[in-house]
Amino acid sequence: MTHKPHALPLAVLAALVPGSLALPAWGAASPAPSDREAAIFSRCEGPARVTCVVDGDTFWYRGLKIRIADINAPELGHPSCASEARLAEAATRRLTDLLNAGPFTLAIDGRETDRYGRALRVVRRGGRSLGEVLEREGLAEHWHGRRGDWCAV
Repeated sequence: MTHKPHALPLAVLAALVPGSLALPAWGAASPAPSDREAAIFSRCEGPARVTCVVDGDTFWYRGLKIRIADINAPELGHPSCASEARLAEAATRRLTDLLNAGPFTLAIDGRETDRYGRALRVVRRGGRSLGEVLEREGLAEHWHGRRGDWCAV
């Protein structure tokens, strides 16, 4: 029995080897006049969190902890396997890049907060979901009300 190597998404390869590949925008839209939110995001470190990225689907913006409502990304803090850890790192880097790419809109689409008190928002630029960009790049899955298994991939 021969095993085929698992092909990593382009975004994962680029995140694992910084500066190795220029990632395409994958349809990430240009800002619209309604896109009025913007900041410089970095990785969250330490207890003081104001504007930073926690992982591929959670970030802090102006002191508000936001869970991206339309996606689920691999867990960075407590991955279940090495594959999930690699994907989580790539998703975190890519979300940081997407948020830093220009103005965006935070939209409420359904519930306003989750059971952990995080604000639930869909992040859009030019009317297009940044979560969908992460999905297309293999760094997130559409949110179906439960977490998927990133180790079964």
